[in-house]
Amino acid sequence: MSLKTTIDQDLKTALLAGDKDHATILRGLKSAILNEEIAKGARESGLTDQDIVALLKREAKKRQESADLYKKAGETEREARELKEKAAISEYLPEEMSEEAIEKLIDEAVEQIGAASPQNMGQIIGFVKQRSNGQADGGKVAAMVKARIEAA
Repeated sequence: MSLKTTIDQDLKTALLAGDKDHATILRGLKSAILNEEIAKGARESGLTDQDIVALLKREAKKRQESADLYKKAGETEREARELKEKAAISEYLPEEMSEEAIEKLIDEAVEQIGAASPQNMGQIIGFVKQRSNGQADGGKVAAMVKARIEAA
């Protein structure tokens, strides 16, 4: 079952259960997916699950950034709402890769590319992100690759 179908079914379940907050969050996700389909010209065929995961990661990141801003402003209610939305979105994201698994992919990338130098950093990060199928956080990968290059 596709991720979009899962979100649709969860929206129906939330509506039937009378969970207005969760239903509102899921409606927002459906809207974001629809907007992305229109932007990519994929309205008929729809987005792939990989595209939807990328979209959900962006949406979760937006919620985290908003929560951080609300926290700085002392708006605890709004911060809590943003964090609740982020948690609901995160339910649809694949589990993050462990640091050990990322290290293994970095080792594989260095072996395949040939050297761990600052000039190859982008290639190594790209290799890891491609092989991780969206399960590795880009910032974490970049930091780990940078540490690996500096240690070499």
